Amino acid sequence: EDPSSSSSTQNSVAPELPGFYYDPEKNRYFRLLPGHNNHNPLTKDSIQHKAMECKRLRLLEEEEKQNQKTTRAGLNSSVLLQKRQLGLVSSTSYCRLVHELKVNCMQRRKIEIHSPDSSVAGTNNFKIIVADVACERIFTVNDVEHGGCKYGIINLSGLGKESLTVEMYDNLYFTNRKVNSVCWASLTHPDSHLCLMGIAETPGCASLLPASLFSSTNPGDRPGMLCSFKISTAWSCAWCSNPQADNCFSTGLTRRVLVTNVVTGHRQTFGTSSDVLAQQFATQTPVLYNGCRSGEVFSIDVRQRNRKGQSWKAIRLFHGSAVTSIHLMEAEHYLMAADMAGKIKLWDLRTTKCVKQYKGHHNEYALLPLHVNEEEGLLTAVGQDCYTRIWSLQDAHLLRTIPSPHPSSKDAIPSVVFSSRLGGSRGVPGLLMAVKQDLYHFSYN
Repeated sequence: EDPSSSSSTQNSVAPELPGFYYDPEKNRYFRLLPGHNNHNPLTKDSIQHKAMECKRLRLLEEEEKQNQKTTRAGLNSSVLLQKRQLGLVSSTSYCRLVHELKVNCMQRRKIEIHSPDSSVAGTNNFKIIVADVACERIFTVNDVEHGGCKYGIINLSGLGKESLTVEMYDNLYFTNRKVNSVCWASLTHPDSHLCLMGIAETPGCASLLPASLFSSTNPGDRPGMLCSFKISTAWSCAWCSNPQADNCFSTGLTRRVLVTNVVTGHRQTFGTSSDVLAQQFATQTPVLYNGCRSGEVFSIDVRQRNRKGQSWKAIRLFHGSAVTSIHLMEAEHYLMAADMAGKIKLWDLRTTKCVKQYKGHHNEYALLPLHVNEEEGLLTAVGQDCYTRIWSLQDAHLLRTIPSPHPSSKDAIPSVVFSSRLGGSRGVPGLLMAVKQDLYHFSYN
């Protein structure tokens, strides 16, 4: 059962009465008290939080006992192999169902984080983790106690099948800037830099940092920031890998899009009617896709010249709520988008129609990312209720719901990375989950 559906299940059992709470165990109504009553704080929020926490603990206990059940009846490894040998299952279906079995068998293990500075590791809460293309390194944004953020890079090369140890390197010079969005940038070589969009104070700040700043070698010979400028509040960013818009990154701002060439310094501005909360460049063409607070998703060809009165929007799609994340599929004929109503939709860009919808995601106001792994045929997303959900890309079936190891709260929403090669080409497959001060590995084998 999806944990986010507990309130709707309760309402279907007994009608909701204003000022009263129905207890299904005692089969009776109780009067709700005001939230400021400290002697007997029986409020709707506290009741819902208690029910969610009980369900989370129950699911954690089931996971520790390895009581996970496959979401498809009769699906197990022996039956699946037998059907494959008899020719009852095609190779494509067999591979897809094997990945489903792997998802259901993943077990959580805690990772030890080591750092050259012993005061760094495990002292601040993870806010964002973003892996590079090769999944060899993870850039981390951590909240610090006195406000602001601290940045670091975790090297995953030590993540083996037996030993779960990683090295974390911080650069304390770039501390205290809150970050809204991060992406890796390939300037001098693949994933050589990092684009950071954040809030210095007022206005915001966009920075391009060399990844070598977070290295343990040659500390006195590190380059500085390549690019940094003041902007209005930045919501999103994306790096362009297409040679027709070489060395360019985009910034999603309030009612405009800014495309900057970091070598020449040339900037191009595209006006929009809403805040741009999500962005991604296509790789086959210099086209930028944008998701807005208004629910609109549109594309821009960055080769266009800025002329007044000209419409920059090419493909246009519409969600019923603010779009928080977009992901362009590998063939670039389909685009995945998630919004603040908890809806995840797969759009066909050729017909501009929604072809699939992935149900169960929970979101109300947070900027939560999507993680698509086409090789494994999986979609992963963390909800505002702190549950990590994994779907089958092919038929939108919800395969697994993973509870957070920590109690659910606004400042404890997990950040995840999923890859078949964590640590590089010979790395281990699995799901990395960062929550509070801890990093976990869910083995996918």
